[in-house]
Amino acid sequence: MIDGFRDAFRLPDLKRRILFVVGALFIFRLGAHIPTPGIDPEAMANMFAQSSGVLGFLDLFAGGALRRFSIFALGVGPYINSSIVMQLLVVIFPALEKMQKEGEEGRKKITQYTRFGTIFFALVQAIGMTTWLRNYNIFAGGALNWVIVVATVTTGAFVVMWLGEVMSDHGIGNGTSMLIYAGIVARLPEAIVDTVGRLRYGEINIFVLLIALAVIVVVIAGCVILQEGTRRLPVQYAKRMVGNKVYGGQSTFIPLRVNTAGVIPIIFASSVLLFPSMIASFFSGPVSDWFRAVFSQSHPVYIVIEVLLIIFFSYFYTAVVFNPADLSNNMKKYGGFILGIRPGKPTSEYIERVMSRITLGGAFALAAIALIPNFMTLILRIDTFVFGGTAVIIVVGVALDTIHQVEGQMLMRHYDGILKRRGKSGGLI
Repeated sequence: MIDGFRDAFRLPDLKRRILFVVGALFIFRLGAHIPTPGIDPEAMANMFAQSSGVLGFLDLFAGGALRRFSIFALGVGPYINSSIVMQLLVVIFPALEKMQKEGEEGRKKITQYTRFGTIFFALVQAIGMTTWLRNYNIFAGGALNWVIVVATVTTGAFVVMWLGEVMSDHGIGNGTSMLIYAGIVARLPEAIVDTVGRLRYGEINIFVLLIALAVIVVVIAGCVILQEGTRRLPVQYAKRMVGNKVYGGQSTFIPLRVNTAGVIPIIFASSVLLFPSMIASFFSGPVSDWFRAVFSQSHPVYIVIEVLLIIFFSYFYTAVVFNPADLSNNMKKYGGFILGIRPGKPTSEYIERVMSRITLGGAFALAAIALIPNFMTLILRIDTFVFGGTAVIIVVGVALDTIHQVEGQMLMRHYDGILKRRGKSGGLI
């Protein structure tokens, strides 16, 4: 593996992409520690210590920036919300769906609308949070200072969105997912130090800690299996003459991923479920207290809605990124067919049925992996780990996607991958 990383830095283009991602992540982490003017950091820390898990969950996606209320306090939240709304609108309105199918120009327009939506969501969240902080005496400035804080946090959300886009274009993997990944991993050292400290003072039992670590290992293994799991459809290509040469006549397969949507359903479902609690926190009274109680992560209603949303977004995002009709037409164009299935529409319907079944299984597995660590945290009473189910899936999914993209870049240039090295005897080790 060490040799694989060394080979990755021997390729100028790949080295440039890796260093670009590292530089962008450095800027993101630096912005997460730059305080917003007019905010009392000590009062903010005290509020987080006394608050429910909603703020902590929001802070997880912001990489600790919300706890400090830095210039990147909103993180990637506004961009994710705008992306969800835009993808729903594309499905609802035929004009937007037609625009998306126009090719590169159509996708650029959709991206531009998503950016405008990000600014809107960031402005609304910045106004709501700044007004809310004034009620808790965390921000006690006048009208001009209020405007400065709102403008600063809104601009910070736009900069985070820009960082994610340039990382996707000039780096490796999905930039937005990488920012979330960096925010989660950056909190691990603090969690480890806190856990070790509690263990030394007897607040955590060593056997309970070992059980928790075993659960984390099992969940990580489950994430890897889920992310790498595929259903192979056997495909036969008929022989055809092109000039004096014969093409086709070979057997292959189509790999259908069990979890085509990746970590997107978890991120989307978590973002949607944050809205009721966040809005209720701006008010006081029995109704807002009820909403905060129902939409806490340990409440049965929250758990049921989260499972349903994960299943919904798994199907939704799979339908967005995977088109059985296009796959069937490409197979028919090159003389390919699935054994026992007629080419054309029957093939498309068969692929859609198979995809629907494996997506359902993948969605339930995704929901189970997301919920198991939360249940174990409630049972074992260990709250120092930031590695809940959602965080594990995001970290493992982004890490695997990044490794696959790096290996793809290396294999195209006739290098061995990071995870596969050849020994002296020629065998894979």
